[in-house]
Amino acid sequence: METIGFIGVGKIGLPICENLIKSGYRVVGFRRGSLADFEKIGGTPAKSPADVGEQADFVFSCVPTSEAVHEVVQGPKGLIHTARPGQIITELGSHPVPDKESHVAPLAKKGAVYLDGEVSGTPGMVAARKAVIYLAGDAGAAKKIEPAVKGFADLCIYFGPFGGASKVKLVNNLLVAINIAATAEAMALGLKAGVDVDAMIKAVASGSGGSTQFGIRAPWMAQRRFKPIQGAPALLFHYFDMIDDWAESTGTATPLFDRAVELYQRCADMGLAEDNDVAVMIDVLNAVPRQRHGKRN
Repeated sequence: METIGFIGVGKIGLPICENLIKSGYRVVGFRRGSLADFEKIGGTPAKSPADVGEQADFVFSCVPTSEAVHEVVQGPKGLIHTARPGQIITELGSHPVPDKESHVAPLAKKGAVYLDGEVSGTPGMVAARKAVIYLAGDAGAAKKIEPAVKGFADLCIYFGPFGGASKVKLVNNLLVAINIAATAEAMALGLKAGVDVDAMIKAVASGSGGSTQFGIRAPWMAQRRFKPIQGAPALLFHYFDMIDDWAESTGTATPLFDRAVELYQRCADMGLAEDNDVAVMIDVLNAVPRQRHGKRN
């Protein structure tokens, strides 16, 4: 039985590990918090990132901050201490490209390859194998780990040189932020239409105005169902500065994104960003006063 290593067994990591176990892999995992849920699904707990690396040739990591990535890779008990020729380590968390890329050379000195990875999808989509996995960096290594990736996701796309996966994730999450805000605006208006709400949602989701986010969140918005949390508004804030910095460096105008960020800031100001699913944006839109902008020609 082939062993896969996973570091950061959280909301995204746990369903990834469960799918890998269902696909017949032995999964050895580590996180700073409890590994009880990981053990319940058949995972093998490890004592440190280095311990994970010692047991697996393919290691995936999905941790929340650049500081955590540095600790995982180059910390006192990091992967660098057990890295070896032929080992492939993939960071699936979203972080500035220079922060991720800073680990390529140190691991290469040990003969290991470090890949830029991203996960596009909610925990529910990951569990259902509907998330899309982005990879970038060494092409041979990306091809080599593809069977392991197919153990937890049906679709994996390679984006060339290191950083490509991270950049595409920013494009994706710009649209996620806008689409959720747009879904909330549409539902705030649609709920006043006096029609069968379920039929309306089905019609829009299946029609030209539909989106993945509309299909997921519109029913929750109609029911004001904000828990369990698939993704909190606060999590999107993690991406906003990275998107803004990239847009600034490329001279790209982002007026829709800029307006959406204002609405998410209003969500935070209302105290709703931390403990609710992003479907709570319906309450934010309903709290925005109507402003008439004049007749359109």
